[in-house]
Amino acid sequence: MKTISLLYKDILTYFIEKAQGLGQSAKARRITNDFLQGFTMRIIGILVALFATQGGVFAQGWAEKMFREGLSHNFGTVPRGAQLVHKFPVTNIYAVPMEIMSVVPGCSCISYTIPKRTLDPRETVTVDIRMDASRFVGPKTVGIRISVGPEFLSSAEIRVSASSRADVVFNPGEINLGTVSSGAQPTAKIDVEYAGTLNWSISELTVGTLPVLATFKELYRRPGQVGYEISVTLKPDAPQGTIKDFIYLKTNDNQAPIVPLLVLGGIASELSLTPPILNLVEVKMAEPLTRRVVIRGTRPFSVTQVESPNPDIQATTALPTVESPTQTIAFGIRPSRVGPFRQEVKIHTNISQKPLVLLIEGSVLP
Repeated sequence: MKTISLLYKDILTYFIEKAQGLGQSAKARRITNDFLQGFTMRIIGILVALFATQGGVFAQGWAEKMFREGLSHNFGTVPRGAQLVHKFPVTNIYAVPMEIMSVVPGCSCISYTIPKRTLDPRETVTVDIRMDASRFVGPKTVGIRISVGPEFLSSAEIRVSASSRADVVFNPGEINLGTVSSGAQPTAKIDVEYAGTLNWSISELTVGTLPVLATFKELYRRPGQVGYEISVTLKPDAPQGTIKDFIYLKTNDNQAPIVPLLVLGGIASELSLTPPILNLVEVKMAEPLTRRVVIRGTRPFSVTQVESPNPDIQATTALPTVESPTQTIAFGIRPSRVGPFRQEVKIHTNISQKPLVLLIEGSVLP
């Protein structure tokens, strides 16, 4: 804007001096000045609009580069009422932290979840976009605008598409197994109904890598209508974590032979670590630090071993011998090298074969 202002002054001064040099009367010069001011302000307006347009194009470009796996997803043809989810990975490819400032869906049929909004350099999170096919019939494409900042603002638009068919309906729109403890085997069911001219049928269910058992049975069949029940049970050896994926119904419909069905659930860990990451930010070399973590369990436990491959990190408290639902461990940290600091520490307990992993990271200064 400073450059534009100077350009304005230069243009105006040039024409005024030319007018004065021609020996015009005071009234003529005043009319000339008024004309020139209006004329140059129009020029400045055009320059400002051009500058803003170019800046907007550049800003949008660098945000889009963070979506390396694409900016769009098509769910295809889906039953009325189906709940659809797609994960858009977002990677901070820049050398400074970036923050997802806002997510603005273009339709009430869209919702979203983001596990965290601030991304360190080279860190990746997913923006989970959920589309509710009970809110529309026929084809629909929705844009979701994502703004990134905070120092320099940029935006990218991701798009999801689906065609909601009215002849096939899910009730409810998804399989939800809930959040359960490890080893539990919950079961959830859903009704699938078809109304149309086909002799419609389901021939197979494909679960892929989902840790579930899925079955189907026909409930009724009459002219123009058929109903099925889908039953999904969690396997007892399902790993801990979140379930958010699809199983697929194979049908005899040549126009849409595969029908996706969303499965949600979660297997809670018996143990949790707070915080899961110790961020030291910036510390001086050889400066001693003490940091504590808290381990919580669904039942009493004891810590059997703390495994640190780096001598700069050591547990400073004796391991607790009494079982308790909560245990606290203190770590002594004394970095011996300048530069980035990143180390994993494994904490073993008597109730889990898999150790808890504590990440300690930061930057060590001279």
